[in-house]
Amino acid sequence: MTNASVDLLRKYNVPGPRYTSYPTVPYWDTTPTEAQWIDRIDNAIGADTAHSGASLYVHIPFCRSLCTYCGCNMRVTRNHGLVLPYVETVLREYGLYRERLGRSALHIGEIHLGGGTPTFLRPEELETLLAGLLGPATVAPQASLSLEVDPRTTTREQLVVLRRHGFNRISLGVQDFDPRVQDIVNRIQTEAQVREVTDTSRELGFQSVNFDLIYGLPLQTLESITATMDAVVRLKPDRIAFYAYAHVPWIKPSQRRFTEADLPEGDAKRALYELGRARLEAAGYLEVGMDHFALPSDDLVIASRAGRLHRNFMGYTPAFTRPLLGLGVSSIGDAGDAFVQNEKNLQQYEERIARGELPIQRGHRLDEEDRVLRGHILNLMTRLETRWDATHDYTPFLDSVPARLEELRRDGLLVIDGTNVRVNEAGRAYLRNVCMAFDARLIRKAPATQLFSQTV
Repeated sequence: MTNASVDLLRKYNVPGPRYTSYPTVPYWDTTPTEAQWIDRIDNAIGADTAHSGASLYVHIPFCRSLCTYCGCNMRVTRNHGLVLPYVETVLREYGLYRERLGRSALHIGEIHLGGGTPTFLRPEELETLLAGLLGPATVAPQASLSLEVDPRTTTREQLVVLRRHGFNRISLGVQDFDPRVQDIVNRIQTEAQVREVTDTSRELGFQSVNFDLIYGLPLQTLESITATMDAVVRLKPDRIAFYAYAHVPWIKPSQRRFTEADLPEGDAKRALYELGRARLEAAGYLEVGMDHFALPSDDLVIASRAGRLHRNFMGYTPAFTRPLLGLGVSSIGDAGDAFVQNEKNLQQYEERIARGELPIQRGHRLDEEDRVLRGHILNLMTRLETRWDATHDYTPFLDSVPARLEELRRDGLLVIDGTNVRVNEAGRAYLRNVCMAFDARLIRKAPATQLFSQTV
């Protein structure tokens, strides 16, 4: 990295949101009632004139062991007796939605199983879950059905069940191939294990294989990132998510297994990303949005070039779908003008479903300013630009945005042409900082304590 790049990094590497939603979760303040939430969901379904379908996110919280870098809502257990009751509870929640909406079947454009570890479920448990989700549904012709898998716990039998139900995308949690890094984060897996799941997925007909990688993990070095990327290039996944490690031990105490002294930070951390990006680009991958890469033939690249790239709580997707129903403990739903999150405590989640309630713990109803600003932040995250005028995509808060972006402009990270903002290639690393200039709630009420990870 050049001295100028290091200076910019030190200047802009501040705590900030990842903008998987706007408003961000800490600023949700108007939880919808169950009736209001169902009304918003129903409106979003009715607005789907393209018949692209709704999205389902299903959270599977169970893991066999604790990965100490993890920030997800999960439960470490080897007791499979918990699984079937949980699956049945998720399907009851799904039934409550269909009952409240007065729809015996939903039209589905996207399903994602996340966790935790979805492949904690045995083949027969996956069969029960997927039959229960897809039986009372129609599936859009170009639907994306995907899940996250742990290569250490994924079998051919599980993948056969998934393919039989139409699953066509798979994301492998790889994180890093260096044995020292794997040991300190308690995630030991070999290249051979990853290759076996990758090859089997392709043999069975999965259209896209994604690897999740993380930079900034403890003990990572330029040499270890090089070795990891060499392995990735050998395995040639279709997509790669190359995320920054979010060190938030005040939220996730398991991250205290290592100390800040073990972590590459600041310019050292960013150098890991830059090296990884250069290696991927040399292998033919193209950068998509923020922290994502894909081969030119992948749907993400095609959608990005066509201006159709979308982003929701499940990540970047090649097509717009809405609403998003979040099923399972801690899951988040999105109706476009409202969010809800389910109970985070497994017992409380199950008890509320047993009482016939939607297990909403918190949420937010977007006002007009929220809706406008959400659109601009989504534009930046997916297209690296946004624009407005006095009669289109406008709210008065936008009048103050160009002044907040001026320093970024002077530093050569973006272009401002009136009310058109375009992030350039040098500014990709600072995309979260750009979005923060549009975040009215953050600007009006800065957090009193650290809530967010570093932006770069």
